[in-house]
Amino acid sequence: MEKVALLRCDEYDVNLIEKKLREGFEFLGGDSFLKKLIPYNSKVLLKPNMLSIEKAGSPVVTHYTVFEAVIRILKDYSTNISFGDSPGFGDSQRAAERSGLLGIAEKYNIQFEDFKESVHVKLDDSILCKSWNVARAAYETDILITLPKLKTHAMAYYTGAIKNQFGCVPGTQKATWHTRMPDANNFCKMLLDLNTVVGTDFAILDGIVAMEGNGPKSGDPYSLNTIIMGKSITAVDSVAVRLIGYDNPLDIPVLKEVYDHKYGAVLPENIEVIGEKIEDLKAKNFKLCRKGGNFYFINPTVTNFLRGMIAPYPSLKKDRCIGCKRCLEVCPENPKAIYMINNNGQIMPDWKMDQCIRCFCCQELCPVGAIEVKYNRLGKILRMDRR
Repeated sequence: MEKVALLRCDEYDVNLIEKKLREGFEFLGGDSFLKKLIPYNSKVLLKPNMLSIEKAGSPVVTHYTVFEAVIRILKDYSTNISFGDSPGFGDSQRAAERSGLLGIAEKYNIQFEDFKESVHVKLDDSILCKSWNVARAAYETDILITLPKLKTHAMAYYTGAIKNQFGCVPGTQKATWHTRMPDANNFCKMLLDLNTVVGTDFAILDGIVAMEGNGPKSGDPYSLNTIIMGKSITAVDSVAVRLIGYDNPLDIPVLKEVYDHKYGAVLPENIEVIGEKIEDLKAKNFKLCRKGGNFYFINPTVTNFLRGMIAPYPSLKKDRCIGCKRCLEVCPENPKAIYMINNNGQIMPDWKMDQCIRCFCCQELCPVGAIEVKYNRLGKILRMDRR
């Protein structure tokens, strides 16, 4: 039975968050738990979510007050703490500065790792992926504590403790994985192998202000007033998705893969939630990016054919597009699935849908939220989306 601490926290006040986190650690075993988690003066790496270069306090990235509160607690157990991430687009140093995380790190003498240096790793006992290039700092740390942001996600439905480690893949190498893993199920298996490679030890999920709708970058803030923490990243994510409206955690592709491969705790009966009750903190009218559930046919050929017809697709909000071409830059396909057109004097993207792998990198990293996920009528009828 995996234990997860579910905490109510109504605002980004560092003293309040520190108090709540200490309560959470007490629920999990207190000082003895922390000493076991972090043997004396172990090398600790904090992995926040720095998806892109965003201003401090943005719901796109881990909030700097959560980051500071975590550091205050961990300083009692190690003086060798660093943090790092590799954004999906843009320079990691600028992302750390703009988000306010670097300023906090400097305040407490925490080293910044830009994740540009990688190490090649073999994973023989893998679910799918045996060969890896990952950030050296993430691989060589003694303890990796992930600090994800609770957000919707076009491809993965939800992003949290498991998917946050995709940032341990340096820079543009992320695009390579999208090309290698166009099938969403295989992409999720890859995420599980990645967490095995870097050995994620603990998760503290920032859900004080979550993101709903067109996440993980262009959605809307939602005051969920929640922090979720535990050693099991799968259990933390299971609790999180139930809070935002997925009654069955197996509706989330990566959690279905967790269950199928016995990777960790997912089902409610295998998770002990300590602190608040899920029912008391459940979101009301939370706008999901994608609804749960999938439609499969017995015949794989028929399934693959119809998936092309009913799969969600990126759709442009023309009035928002600024013609910056970032979508074209981040498209992982070669040749690109996106090309730029001139529409009455306005430069904007168009898609070659027969070539698009539905990775939604374009939607994820659009700086102005001009791309959203849509379904055609057949997809809606077949319950790929239940809106």
